[in-house]
Amino acid sequence: MTTTRFITTHNILQLDATHPYAAKALTDAQSMHRLVMSGFRGWVPDGDTEPRAQMGILSTWSIDLRSNSLLIVIQARVPADWTPIPRAAFTQQPQHINVDQTIKAGDTFTLRTVVSPTHDQPMGKADSDGQRTSRRRSHTNPSGVRQWLTARLQQPGEPATSPNGSRRIGITADLTTLGIRMLPPSVSNHHKNLRITRAELKGPVTVTDARAFTDALTHGLGRGRAYSCGLLLARPSQ
Repeated sequence: MTTTRFITTHNILQLDATHPYAAKALTDAQSMHRLVMSGFRGWVPDGDTEPRAQMGILSTWSIDLRSNSLLIVIQARVPADWTPIPRAAFTQQPQHINVDQTIKAGDTFTLRTVVSPTHDQPMGKADSDGQRTSRRRSHTNPSGVRQWLTARLQQPGEPATSPNGSRRIGITADLTTLGIRMLPPSVSNHHKNLRITRAELKGPVTVTDARAFTDALTHGLGRGRAYSCGLLLARPSQ
């Protein structure tokens, strides 16, 4: 039986959502991206390609409107320095958690992730070879998200890539017990009118391929990973 180890760091930021620094990040996806990346200055030379991917940075956030609390979880393979964020924006000191998780087939986890699920929609008429152009579209309802996720689940013995080319993620889940909730889109008027459809997935999963699941934990799932989508948070089941 293949056993893998997932090693990373998690940074937990709790911010006052009414503070201008946090409020701007909450309402503008590009500002949130800059906030997340501000903790990792100097690790990659300026102008280098794909700095987020090089440092293994993934993030997710949630907002409690009753308490005006903005919670941001940031995963990275390098240590962070959060002094660029104004101290007055924090409601608690940043937390740093080292993660060293052994994973094998049959392990069960409670999973939470926010993803940006998309699909290719055929456009126009087919050409003489029967080919049609397509345009990438977002899934905007739970039914579409469920189909998107199904293509990425992996039964025991299945290869890491599905017939339609989707990268499987080494887990199975009972879709009747897995929660799917559409979230407000992330938008930015300052970055090519950016608009990212988001959906939250939450519930129990079982590992079928330790390597594929560890890869998904490490690199994230789906699109929008620069904008707080794709981070898999997996808590071992008791």
